[in-house]
This record gives sequence, C-alpha cells and structure tokens, in this order.
Amino acid sequence: MSIRPAFSIGLFISASIMATALFFQYALRLEPCPLCILQQIIVVTLGTIFLIGLAHNPKHSLVRRLYGQIIATASLAGVGIAARHAWLQQLPKDQSPECGEGLNYWISTLTPNEVIEKIFAGKGDCADVVWKFSGFSIPEWNLIVFTLFFLYGIKLLIKGH
Repeated sequence: MSIRPAFSIGLFISASIMATALFFQYALRLEPCPLCILQQIIVVTLGTIFLIGLAHNPKHSLVRRLYGQIIATASLAGVGIAARHAWLQQLPKDQSPECGEGLNYWISTLTPNEVIEKIFAGKGDCADVVWKFSGFSIPEWNLIVFTLFFLYGIKLLIKGH
C-alpha cells in the first residue's frame, strides 16, 4: 500500500496553512508575532517532511516508522507552541505580557537562549486575537492541525503504514 496519498494530504494542508499565513501577512497586513513565526517554521518543516516522504514513497515498514517519528516529533513541538500561544490569548488583558522590542531586535542583541526565553514568554501582540473563524483563533486552529499531524505520526510510528 502506497503512503503517497497520506503524504499528499499532509503536504496540501501544510501548503494551505502557509498560503493562508502569507495572505494574512501581506494582503491583510497582519504582522506575525514571534510565536506565529515559530508555528510557521513548524508548518514548513512538516511540509518539507511530507514532500520528501511523497518523493521517497518508502515501502519498508521501518522507514515509514521513522517518518512517523519525525512527523510526531515536529508536530509535538507545534502543539506546544500553539498551546502556549492559545493560552496567552485566553489571559485577561491585565495579565497578558507587555509589548516590547521585536524579534529582530532580540536576535541582534541577545544570546540565542535569551531569544528563546523571550519568545516563549510572549509579547503583548502574541496575546492579541486578530482573526477568528468558527470561534477559533489562528493558534487554536494550528493546535488542532498539529494535534492531527501528531496523531498521524504516532499511527505511522506504531503501525508502519
């Protein structure tokens, strides 16, 4: 049984998410916060994994399980980032983090560890809900998608198909 249909769907979903993110950024002029950028990196990583898997079309169960491990690991990182972002958005306004310098400033002035700490602390703009669809914000939708990718990765890891 070919794994290409599942990897094609994963690639399509990843590409659709990135197309939507770029539309929000460039057409609607919604500036992504640091946590949004990290989620986009995870989506691109997953899309790349699906593209490689699609081209490779592994037949051996062990190799498919390896793909499952990689997909599950990347997706779990996405789940963590999206969950943190969604949590920040649920905080009352008086408890949300203050806005500060941007990501570019942090990268140019801080050590990599300090940048990571600041990203996960979140900024005020990470707590802003700028778009909703069916009652869910962008990070909440990402959380759903990353969870589904994680479950698929676990299924692939366990069953090998």
